[in-house]
Amino acid sequence: MATQYQNLSDYHPDNVPDASAMRFAILVSEWNPAVTEKLKEGAYNTLIKYGAKAENIHVIYVPGSFELIYATRRIIGSLKPDAAIGLGCIIRGDTPHFEYVCSGVTQGFARLNAEGDIPCVFGLLTTDNLQQAVDRSMGKYGNKGDEYAITAIKMAHLADTFK
Repeated sequence: MATQYQNLSDYHPDNVPDASAMRFAILVSEWNPAVTEKLKEGAYNTLIKYGAKAENIHVIYVPGSFELIYATRRIIGSLKPDAAIGLGCIIRGDTPHFEYVCSGVTQGFARLNAEGDIPCVFGLLTTDNLQQAVDRSMGKYGNKGDEYAITAIKMAHLADTFK
């Protein structure tokens, strides 16, 4: 659904599983930090809101969005979280770099999910300008980090039902 029709931070609490026994990894790109820090805050606070314990939430920083793929694979291999959330922000520029990075990260997270047992949430904002990123991380549409955390909780819960 288009963002303009839904606040990204609105969830009915009865539809979100209890996260008190779950462990999470949040991987954060250092590129566009004003945006990615807000996404991280939204994800972290939402995990806590739904019961996750602070000691069960691991925050790891990587230089850029493309590096989220490698770091996520390594973190799920070592920490064994119930879900991983990769957070990044790529803003369209004047070169085709935007398309290459967006495509690569998308394919990387698709592969992590297709080949792995731990849900990896694709938390990459891909916007045409900074204002769109602000609107989705700390602005009029809420914080997409909240949405990514809810997705992680629900997917971790779903994965647990298959064990």
